[in-house]
Amino acid sequence: MAEYTRTQILDEAKKLAEMLANTEEIDRFKQVEAKINENKKVQQLIQRIKTLQKQAVNFQAYEKTEALKKVEAEIDRLQEEIDEIPVVQEFKETQIVVNDVLQLVSGTIAREVTNNVIESTGGDVLAGETGSKSTNGTSCGH
Repeated sequence: MAEYTRTQILDEAKKLAEMLANTEEIDRFKQVEAKINENKKVQQLIQRIKTLQKQAVNFQAYEKTEALKKVEAEIDRLQEEIDEIPVVQEFKETQIVVNDVLQLVSGTIAREVTNNVIESTGGDVLAGETGSKSTNGTSCGH
């Protein structure tokens, strides 16, 4: 069985990342992200939220509780307004799809590594046990 260095594995991971970056799902994500960046209404709302967040930090620092509550309520209202914009909903959907793809890839890698360890130690993949367990508490028989 071949031995691999960490550098070789990281090189392969970079190749896999490049492949993933060129999938239909990522391409769609980039297109929708571009639409968000070009959407003036979304950008104005984001800028307004950023301004209010800075005010909130100041109000918090000076313990202006009532003013802080008002600013936080306005931030929540603006966030809801952003969330109702179709392109934002589309963006969130593409984020979920991309995350699902990444989870699938990382889950597959983790599962395959585990199965490989189990098989290489003569274990039972279905039981999820490696073969390195000692039987009946006895050692190698010496």
